[in-house]
Amino acid sequence: MMIHGKCHCGNIAFSLTWEPDPTEIPARACGCSFCIKHGGVWTSNPRGALKVTVKDPSLVSKYAFGTRTAEFHICSQCGIVPVVTSRIDGHLYAVVSVNAFEGVDPSLLSRAPANFDGEGTDSRLARRKRNWIANVEFSSV
Repeated sequence: MMIHGKCHCGNIAFSLTWEPDPTEIPARACGCSFCIKHGGVWTSNPRGALKVTVKDPSLVSKYAFGTRTAEFHICSQCGIVPVVTSRIDGHLYAVVSVNAFEGVDPSLLSRAPANFDGEGTDSRLARRKRNWIANVEFSSV
């Protein structure tokens, strides 16, 4: 299944190849203060392939907080955060916002709360290496 998503204005867009076709897509509603304020609900498929396209890189802000091990890619034009990345041991991993999906049947989404409070940096990075998308490519149009 090819999943397309984008920020509201379309400056940051992505396509996520999800194989095999999912019967459900896990959607983690993060409990951190940033995600609560932004309505962050994330998904990933470690066997998937993610292509992110940015029309105007000057309109993308990156925000890192807490352990500074993840970067939220925020469209400065419309304020949406469609992608989060984490560079671990020189390799880029990512999750995408289910709220940025285009044309995906909402009944496929299996929403559940996620809370990572108290998780140490090493265990956090190990979890991301296991669960986040490992095949990530960024390009500009």
